[in-house]
Amino acid sequence: MKRERIEEIAELLDKRGKLSLDQLSEFFPNVSQMTLRRDLFQLEQEGRIIRVRGGAMSVKEVQKVSGEPYTKKTAIHTDEKIKIAQKAARLIDEGTSLFIDGGTTAMYLAKEMPDINVHVFTNGLAVAIELAQKKNVNLTVLGGQVLKENLSTASPVAKAYFDDTNFELAIISASAFLPQNGFSCASQIEADLLKMTRQKAKSLYMMLDSSKIGKIMPYTFAHLEDIDVLITDDNFPADLKQEFTKHNIVVM
Repeated sequence: MKRERIEEIAELLDKRGKLSLDQLSEFFPNVSQMTLRRDLFQLEQEGRIIRVRGGAMSVKEVQKVSGEPYTKKTAIHTDEKIKIAQKAARLIDEGTSLFIDGGTTAMYLAKEMPDINVHVFTNGLAVAIELAQKKNVNLTVLGGQVLKENLSTASPVAKAYFDDTNFELAIISASAFLPQNGFSCASQIEADLLKMTRQKAKSLYMMLDSSKIGKIMPYTFAHLEDIDVLITDDNFPADLKQEFTKHNIVVM
């Protein structure tokens, strides 16, 4: 019976793309939301869905716009990414002009962002699709080469574009972090773009889940002293947190 219900939930999500817990409760009125949460957790463990705040979405729905590499990354360390995204979303004030990158944590941030009057610049295609559903968010997508690994865009001529745009805040994420090497990513063209956003923004907020610590990617785009706020999860090492606070960086 339990397995039949789980399969029904999976089929519903494949058909609808995304469902909230309240919507699932309408389909299964005799099942508690706690049980439905456990069913969703089971499906996520099987790699068939991605849990999001208040519900879940089908992996197939993500694959429509992202492809396999991005989908796999989206489904890894989901709880940590959602918590980081929720923290970051609370820091965005109405009327702000900001840049958001194209990482998977940024995709969760786009989901968690309140539907308020802000102007968002992004190079993330999945981020843009999510934000386009919010009626009060003004959205500008940067053009350029599509990086399939992150489902983002980057271009060597982005500097000319940034010369005539203004944003107060950049909220970006890193693929890896080592204190001596800084924040890094896998693509040079992406690193160059993130360097430009770092220099353009008045404030830089870095989203970093603890699984990225101790890792290094080929291209560094920022160092510890370049950021103003670090947004992370509960597993972030206490000694490293102290290192950030020594540099007057707010750790959340």
